[in-house]
Formats: sequence, structure tokens, C-alpha cells
Amino acid sequence: MTDLKAKFIGDRKFYRMLAGIALPIMVQNGITNFVSLLDNLMVGRLGTESVSAVAIVNQIMFVYYLCIFGGLSGAGIFTAQFFGKTDDEGIRNTVRYKLMLGTLLVIISALIMGLKGDGIISLFLHESSDGGDLALTLDLGLQYLHIIMITLPLVMLTNVYAGTLRECGQTVIPMNAGLISVAVNLVFNYLFIYGKFGFPELGVRGAAFATVIARVVEFLVIRIWILKNRDRLSYFRGVYKTFKVPLNQLKSFVVTGMPLLVNETLWSLGIFFLSQAYSLRGLNVVAGQNIANTINNVFNIAFIATGDAVAIIVGKYLGAGDMEKARDTDNKIIATSIIVAAVLGIFLLATAGLYPIPYNVTDEAKALGTLFIMVQAVFYPKDAFLHTSYFTIRAGGKTLVTFLFDSVFMVVVSVPVAFILSYFTSMNVIMIFAVVHALDFIKCIIGYVILRKGLWMRNIVSKI
Repeated sequence: MTDLKAKFIGDRKFYRMLAGIALPIMVQNGITNFVSLLDNLMVGRLGTESVSAVAIVNQIMFVYYLCIFGGLSGAGIFTAQFFGKTDDEGIRNTVRYKLMLGTLLVIISALIMGLKGDGIISLFLHESSDGGDLALTLDLGLQYLHIIMITLPLVMLTNVYAGTLRECGQTVIPMNAGLISVAVNLVFNYLFIYGKFGFPELGVRGAAFATVIARVVEFLVIRIWILKNRDRLSYFRGVYKTFKVPLNQLKSFVVTGMPLLVNETLWSLGIFFLSQAYSLRGLNVVAGQNIANTINNVFNIAFIATGDAVAIIVGKYLGAGDMEKARDTDNKIIATSIIVAAVLGIFLLATAGLYPIPYNVTDEAKALGTLFIMVQAVFYPKDAFLHTSYFTIRAGGKTLVTFLFDSVFMVVVSVPVAFILSYFTSMNVIMIFAVVHALDFIKCIIGYVILRKGLWMRNIVSKI
């Protein structure tokens, strides 16, 4: 018991360090997701079609967000280790690479959404016994999509700057920018959705305009702060003098980063097609899942933040060559994440029925939302372990392993099972959802083996 305590339980110094990194991220994500909940509730007052339309478009945007995250994260691994090595020029080169790759992803995403948006939204619209106006849902979805596309370059640039700051231990400024952004989003949602204080009543289009304004504000807050503090942020000085990246570093960024980009793309597409499989059961399922996902995003911030902490803290130790400290810290962060997730899961399970009440949707959609929330709550400890394990493996540059561990499993196992059960059986959608979650325990076993063998413990910047 004493050995287990020493391995998985930290001292006060450890928890202060973890809190210093994780809490600002947690606060930012928490407030962002809470305001997203309020945003969702505002749209939810417009009816099932509006909720479903926004939910479908947000699934499309989710794929883009994770493509950006995955593409930039590959260079971000190097940023954290360059910071541990105090190599400013190395950090500058990661920023240049992020900007070039991010611009390419913006162009590709804009073309796909602009040309094929209606077809993608239609994948979620199926005739069923629960009714619902599918044509109206499609029209509302297209209105929302065409406006929200304005945020594509803003999201990319914000991720480049905020991600680099976090990877260098500056988590407070991205948090503050996020807090300001969500406050702006909330205010303009109220004004534009319902037409308050002389503003036009725009419904779902109002929600989209509010999001655009909030993204502009978030980007400007971060960029202006960097400009004002460039004297002490030495790694940002001279970033734009050239866009040339040394060939050996460029090769390392690509080799390490491409599996992450492909991984996040495939994983997000996997989530997209899982949702599409569940949508075969009708528009109420789409609305119910939207409610559950919004609530889940509010509650899962703890283990999301600890995953980010793994990337920052463990990455720094790996870059400094302190492998023993990296392993010890990683064990304690993972244990902390699982314990916190279990507590949150119990609370969420006990209160699941309360969250769908404010939505102006059908009783069936509310009931489905409650059941989706309960299933998610039961599997929280599993999700916490998988999330922190993923970031641990990634911190050491083992991105091909994360690709196999994460998205390949999703594409090869989770999605086919969901489609088979949805298309060829009459199994209840909640049971299908639970089965797909349960399949992840296979990944837990694989992740445990990888962590125990220490295959992830590598310094990837010492030779470039």
C-alpha cells in the first residue's frame, strides 16, 4: 500500500505544480463550455429543428477543430521540449511550421464546407416515426454553416498562438482570452438570437454571428498581449523574419506530426460517423445527443486539462532528459485524473435528469438526452485514463503509436460496430452507445501495456 501511495499520490509541491498548469486550462475550458451550454440552451428554446441543425453543423466544425489541433500538436510536442531545452529558435520554427500547415488546412476545410455542406448535413437527416421537419433542419443548418465558416482562419491563428504559449508554460493568457471571448459570445447570443435591445431577431443565424464576434475578440486579445510582451517572450521575436524552417527540423515536424494530423482527422471523422449512425434512429436522437454532449463537455474539463498538463509537464522533463521524473510525474497525473473523473461521474449520474429540462424539445429527446448523459457518466474513469495515456505517449513523440492506439481503433472497431448495430439490428440506440463505449476497454489494456513498458520516454529534440 505504501508503494502504491508513493507511485500514484503526490505531495503538496506536486499538486501545486499540477494545479498551476491544469487549473487555468480547466477554468478556461470550464467557462467556455458552460457558456456553450447557455448558448445551446438559447438555441434550444427555438425548437428541435434548430437544436438539431446547430448540433449537426457543430459536428462538422468539430472535425475541423481536431484537424487543426492534430496538425499543430505535432509541432507542439517539439515546442514543449525546445522550451525545456531553452532553444528559442527551435520554438520559432515550430510556430512557422504551424502557420504554414494551418493555412493549408483552412483552405481545404473551406472548400469542402462551401461546396459540400448541404450533402454533409443531409447525412444526419432521416425519415422516422418521431417526425421532425427535415427540410427546415437542412435550411437552418446551411444558414448556420455559411456564417460560422468565417471563423476558420481565426480558430487556426488562435490555436497557433495560444498553443505555443501553453507549451511554454503560459496558460493564464489563453485562459483570460477564452473568458473574455465566451462572455462576448454569451452577450451577443442573447442580443442576436432573440432580437433584444433593438438588435434583429436572427435565430440560429444570430448564434453564428455571435460566435464569429467572439472568435475575433479571442484572437485579438492573445495577439495584442503577445505584441505588448514581446520583450520577455523571446521565442516570438523574429518569427516573421523568414518562413524557412531548417530541413532537418521540418522533416522531424512532418514525420512526428503527420500521424497526429491523420489521427485527429480520422478520430474526429469517426465521432462524426458514430453520430451519423445514431441519427438513423431519428431527429430526437440528434437533439438528445446534442444535449448530452454539451453537458459532457462541461463536466469532462478536469481530465481534459490533466491531459494538457501531461503534454506540458512531462514534455518538459523529457526535453530536459529527466526520464525518471517524467515517469513518476506521469503516474501521479494519470491517477489524479482517474480519481477526479470517478467523482464527477458519480455526481453526473445522480443529476442526469435535470439537464434536459430547460430545452424546448420533445419529451422523447429529453429522455434520450438523460440516458446518453448517464452512459457517459458511467464511463468517465475509462475516458480519463485513455485521455491521459494518449497525451503521455504523444509527449515522447510516439505519434505513430498514438495513431494506431486512437483513430485506427475508432475506424476499425468502433464505427463498424455502431453501423452494424444501427443498420442491421433493432437494438435501442442507448444500448448501441453503451456498447461502443465498452469497446474502449480494449484500448485501456493496450494503453496500460505501453505506459508500463515506458516506450514513450524519449527526448526528441536532442538530435535536431
